[in-house]
Amino acid sequence: MSRRIDPRGRKVKILATIGPASRSPEMLERLVRAGADAFRLNMSHGSHADHEPVVAAIRALEKQFARPIAILADLQGPKLRVGTFKDGQAVIRHSGHFVLDRDETPGDENRVCLPHPELFGIMERGQRLLINDGKIRLKVLEADDSRILCSAEVGGVISDRKGVNVPDAEVPIPALTEKDRRDLAFATEQGADWIALSFVQRPEDIAEARKLIGTHGTAICAKIEKPKAVDRLDAIIEMADGIMVARGDLGVELEPYEVPPLQKMIVNTARRAGKPVIVATQMLESMIESPSPTRAEVSDVANAVYDGADAVMLSAESAAGQWPEESVAMMDRIAVQVERDEGYKARVRFLDTPPDATTSDALAHACMTIADTVPISAITVFTTSGSTARRVARERPATPMLVLTPSTRTARRVALLWGAHAVATKDIGSFEEMIGKGKRMALRHKFAAAGAKLIVLAGVPFGTPGATNLLHVVTLTGDELDKHKA
Repeated sequence: MSRRIDPRGRKVKILATIGPASRSPEMLERLVRAGADAFRLNMSHGSHADHEPVVAAIRALEKQFARPIAILADLQGPKLRVGTFKDGQAVIRHSGHFVLDRDETPGDENRVCLPHPELFGIMERGQRLLINDGKIRLKVLEADDSRILCSAEVGGVISDRKGVNVPDAEVPIPALTEKDRRDLAFATEQGADWIALSFVQRPEDIAEARKLIGTHGTAICAKIEKPKAVDRLDAIIEMADGIMVARGDLGVELEPYEVPPLQKMIVNTARRAGKPVIVATQMLESMIESPSPTRAEVSDVANAVYDGADAVMLSAESAAGQWPEESVAMMDRIAVQVERDEGYKARVRFLDTPPDATTSDALAHACMTIADTVPISAITVFTTSGSTARRVARERPATPMLVLTPSTRTARRVALLWGAHAVATKDIGSFEEMIGKGKRMALRHKFAAAGAKLIVLAGVPFGTPGATNLLHVVTLTGDELDKHKA
């Protein structure tokens, strides 16, 4: 017996990361009830054996709540790391010299192995190497094929296998490591709806992942966390199905104060292209240990909602924190409050998103203007691929969007799309059937009541992707469900 959850009182979506604190079926259910619309599996942590029952539990919740839930598998990506030290750690002197080389002998305060041959030969004088999330900052003095001599701009304690960031150079490494390929194969076999690609540098990285996904049809979310990706943002967005503003590594490779304007630019660029965009990292960081966030964190989440992001993401807050359910509930409350603000609609539409010169885009734009002019309870969108729903969402209409699709895969994918409430339902074969189903679904899912008006948007002939050419405004009598049963 399904226990349907009423439509969320907000349009922005909440993506919650699953980890030791939240992978039990009981906690997953509590997170959905608290407001989670989609779940992230962080492939950097945990084994396939850990992730498999989580996927099964999420799919069981879908049935329980009669609600599609998106699963995003986040690949680790080619993370660069230093080697090991004699004593497990060493101290790099401030302003002192430090060498990164290819010698696998354990390091000391003067040198350490850098087990990434691709970095040797590309580093140039003046470029930076950032270690341990930027806590140690090295500047290259000279470099050749076997060693990189650096000056420590900021020294400190360095320990085994700490991460290395190279912000000033394009590193010639594949976007997908062997581990990523194994994780990608596992995620697609498990039916993940989205794959998040880490450390994307170029559009070709997405093309490589797309080739490996093959016929599975899994959507690709490109994580923007390197300056080189920002330089090629338009091309990356064009290739990807969605974008994540991954502020963690982006904030390491850039100065912290450079990230906020970049965040807004990335969100705006993705929105103009009609691609879903997620804002992630440290959104409610203090709730890992505290039941309440800081005022600054609340403002950060609110800012992303005001910018019109499709989704906001929780990382360690829901994966490993002490208050996973509370962090989801807090994010939900912030989003609901922001969207109730009288100025929200104007703020979220401040960005100009002109429709493309197509019938589909013109009709999607018309949905927004009709809903602004006439009291409309819901925009009912019939779609096979989800492209019509994305077009409508790009306009950021004031009215919620009920997405009806015969494809379970599409229904799950749009769980990350702004304002979309997806329902997987049988395909339609005629205009009359479309209108009837649109009315019944609006009533069944509590989007409308007797006397309410709906916009119905679809393409004729039915079942042809990208052929949106029909817009109809209908009025509910309120007895459509009873008549259908009879």
